[in-house]
Amino acid sequence: MGTKYVFVTGGVVSSLGKGLTAASLGTLLENRGLKIALQKFDPYLNVDPGTMNPYQHGEVYVLDDGAETDLDLGHYERFTNCQLTRLNNLTSGQVYQTVLNNEREGKYLGKTVQVIPHVTDEIQNRIHLLAETTRADVIITEIGGTTGDIEGLPFLEAIREFALEVGPHNAVFVHVTYVPFIKAAGELKTKPTQQSVAKLREIGLAPHILVCRCEKPLEKELRQKISLFCNVPFEAVVEEKDVDHSIYEVPLMLQRERVDELVCRQLRLDVPQPNMAHWQEILRKIIAPQRRVRIGVVGKYIELQDAYKSVYEAINHGGIANDCGVDIQKVDAEEIEREGAAKVLHGLGGILVPGGFGERGIEGKIQAARYARENGLPYLGLCLGMQIATIEFARHVLKLTRAHSTEFDPATPHPVIAMLDEQTRVTRKGGTMRLGAQACQLAVGTLAARLYGAFVIKERHRHRYEFNNAYRERFAKAGFVFSGQTPDGKLVEIIEEPRHPFYIASQFHPEFQSKPHQPHPLFRGFIAAALAHGSAKTQG
Repeated sequence: MGTKYVFVTGGVVSSLGKGLTAASLGTLLENRGLKIALQKFDPYLNVDPGTMNPYQHGEVYVLDDGAETDLDLGHYERFTNCQLTRLNNLTSGQVYQTVLNNEREGKYLGKTVQVIPHVTDEIQNRIHLLAETTRADVIITEIGGTTGDIEGLPFLEAIREFALEVGPHNAVFVHVTYVPFIKAAGELKTKPTQQSVAKLREIGLAPHILVCRCEKPLEKELRQKISLFCNVPFEAVVEEKDVDHSIYEVPLMLQRERVDELVCRQLRLDVPQPNMAHWQEILRKIIAPQRRVRIGVVGKYIELQDAYKSVYEAINHGGIANDCGVDIQKVDAEEIEREGAAKVLHGLGGILVPGGFGERGIEGKIQAARYARENGLPYLGLCLGMQIATIEFARHVLKLTRAHSTEFDPATPHPVIAMLDEQTRVTRKGGTMRLGAQACQLAVGTLAARLYGAFVIKERHRHRYEFNNAYRERFAKAGFVFSGQTPDGKLVEIIEEPRHPFYIASQFHPEFQSKPHQPHPLFRGFIAAALAHGSAKTQG
């Protein structure tokens, strides 16, 4: 059997959940015994999202090979067993960069370089390359943006040509659209969906399946209307209602709507029904957990749900591992600066400080780390969160009152956090940080080693600054433990405070390797410690 292809497009508005729909479909097909690969095509002209502000793009999701990618690739990895690489995310910037490099090298033999065929061919090449590399049974390709956006037209044209090339029953088009509920009228309206499909058909694409995002149930009459006006079979008009509890409900919702069956039928795939028992158990632990705990996430992009997307998901995975519901309290670091840590953080079971860039809110995060350390409150620091813990310890235990990171204070007399040596010569911002999976050696007898149950691990990084080795001896004498280092011993990867119930921080981003069915060890341990902290307070 050759590779089959599913293309997921979106209409009406952005943020409809195309990525979750693609990932959920991947889950269902994978549980039917098929090998799945997922990829995301982003129409923006940035080469990658690495230099984009979280307010513009949300989280930058980092892969093992160091690719800085769209957050939807996080959904792909969390929902399936796919091993993603930079081949799984393509932007217009990458496409045009490649095409223009080819033109400069004379690869087009003097031809006029045009969107069709040169740009569209390059987009199709990426699909073929992924198929050759992964040998997947089914490749699911999500087209970012909204149908009708001018920057997305080359991608839609490319998949139209691609489907023509691979022939009938080898490609399926799934269009995710919006059926809004108009409160004043008291009813759902299908016109936006009709217009979106009409725009697709103008381009030459006819969806096989319509996934209709809606707040209210999609009644039979509305499905019939959409079927008639959009030229899609009635059974292929699928309801995707807002979930009540968790995004992990979506695969089971799509299974009830028989989306995977529709796809398999269209692609002529004779495979067994998916066994989703493990997924149902995950949902049980989310919906009806045995216990609950409150976790404070102290950040600077708190108002943006997507800025810390993988962090929030990994926290919830830690809850699943402990059969515990997690109430995440989003704490603005600047509020701590104004109100004080004790007032803002009182009553929490644990504190997490995630990664980030820039000086805003740094002092609030330092106050949060001090409050956790001095009050026995479980603390987990990620990337910047490790650097914050280091600065706080230097100031209040080592009494280096002006200790800081050179990122925030280049003139600090005690640069306990400093730029990596190889970064000092870097002038280009994009793709030049320490990125991707790196090996880490764990010290015997440490909390980190106990949590991982191993002594050599690999975790993903995204940073330019590190612990300053000139201060190692002073920190060690004060009881600060360097529990994880690079195999050559040159870079500190994990720090911990052994006199504390749970105080650990990593320079890497463990959230990028956590899944609902495989919770990351650091998050599993963090939530367990938060539960124990709450129990101890109750007993006390």
